[in-house]
Amino acid sequence: MRIVIPGGTGQVGTILDRALTAAGHEVTILTRRPSREREVAWDGRTPGPWTEAVDGSDVVINLAGRSVSCRYTPANLQDMMDSRVHSTEVVGEAIAAAARPPRVWLQMSTATVYAHRFDAPNDEATGVIGGAEPGVPAYWAYSVKIARNWERAQERAATPATRKVALRSAMVMSPDRGGVFDVLLWMARLGLGGPVAGGAQYVSWIHEHDFVRAIEFLIDRDDIAGPVNIAAPGPLPQRAFMRALRAACRMPVGLPATAWMAELGALAIRSDTELLLKSRRVVPGRLLDAGFAFDHPSWADAAGELAARRLRRARPRRVSGMRVRAGE
Repeated sequence: MRIVIPGGTGQVGTILDRALTAAGHEVTILTRRPSREREVAWDGRTPGPWTEAVDGSDVVINLAGRSVSCRYTPANLQDMMDSRVHSTEVVGEAIAAAARPPRVWLQMSTATVYAHRFDAPNDEATGVIGGAEPGVPAYWAYSVKIARNWERAQERAATPATRKVALRSAMVMSPDRGGVFDVLLWMARLGLGGPVAGGAQYVSWIHEHDFVRAIEFLIDRDDIAGPVNIAAPGPLPQRAFMRALRAACRMPVGLPATAWMAELGALAIRSDTELLLKSRRVVPGRLLDAGFAFDHPSWADAAGELAARRLRRARPRRVSGMRVRAGE
């Protein structure tokens, strides 16, 4: 297939590009800073020559949007909103104007759209959409607003010939350097992987291989449209999540952290505590109902497999009498 991935240079885009290219598909990446032959320049806001890649493609997977790994200042929150909504709108315009539009448009969204809750899991049918839940910071509601506006931009696009799916994705776990799993594993190996603010908040996640398989499944299933939760069926409390990760890297100790300690840590790495403290208890109702089978439904199994690959890459080895880092 011919597949176009706007915003495909980040962690999730790299995972998809690698897997889909290996499967024999022709993948084109839309990016602000093209550096390879199959990367095409775009600004995420206005139509241009990049629309030629969309016209005649089979699939568009739009991942564009500013990274959430930043301080949630008003300016950064607005930038997150604008980058997601504007890029979605312009992708919709390109598909609507195409002489041969793609048959499916998979649009990245987020599991953050659901409410901060502990009592029950959120699936697509019965899940509670978030807002101003009592006892949580007011700015968390803006993250939900971003997600809702993001999805609404796709819904409003006039693309009758193209099936539309909103990917309400949990954190995608891969052993790639700099990804979320890499950061969490680093913390665990330092002995800092204990419960945060009690650790009762739920963590939703998905193994990279299941993420790719879910994308391929949704491309093939012409009967699925609208929001789909892209998450493993086993979300678990943060304390249990980190306990399994510590076991995977054989670290017996995980120092706990209070909410204010987490805030100091987030400040130090220029991130935000919402990523740690919001309870995201999300389950893949529609995928399971459609018959999708996860290869890695258990976090303990997934963490063990991912940690083994990540640590194997980092292990020093000798080549011609020189010590080098594996994978470098």
